[in-house]
Amino acid sequence: MYVVKSPLADADLKTVAEALQGALVDLVDLSLVAKQIHWNVVGPRFRSIHLQLDEVVASARTHSDTVAERASALGVPPDGRAVTVSSGSGIKTTPAGWIKDTDAVGTMVDALGAVITRMRERVGATGEPDPVSQDIFIQITADLEKHHWMFQAENA
Repeated sequence: MYVVKSPLADADLKTVAEALQGALVDLVDLSLVAKQIHWNVVGPRFRSIHLQLDEVVASARTHSDTVAERASALGVPPDGRAVTVSSGSGIKTTPAGWIKDTDAVGTMVDALGAVITRMRERVGATGEPDPVSQDIFIQITADLEKHHWMFQAENA
């Protein structure tokens, strides 16, 4: 059923829809991972990492909304349900319980790295079929790479 008709050809829409859905899943999971760590981080750098994690959560939530709305604009219903996120995310499972500040930073470096790798693949996949979606992925990747850099610098 088409509620919104896409301007893209069917084959292009399939490629772009998969990229948008994958990005949505990764971004929703990234926000959950960062918030989980935010609640459980302990150690001498608690406050600075605690606040830095909220910045990642805010970015991931903003970007996930942009991605979901782009999908909707193309006639693709976005799926951010928990079952979809847990089965499709590229981020490793976050440890339960308290997490030492250095481990929290390492976990975020890994999570951001995984999402960035997949975002860069989406940048490549969407260039030809939909430069508008590609531009969104470029912007998201740049923002996530900034967070990635800052977390890497935390444990240098």
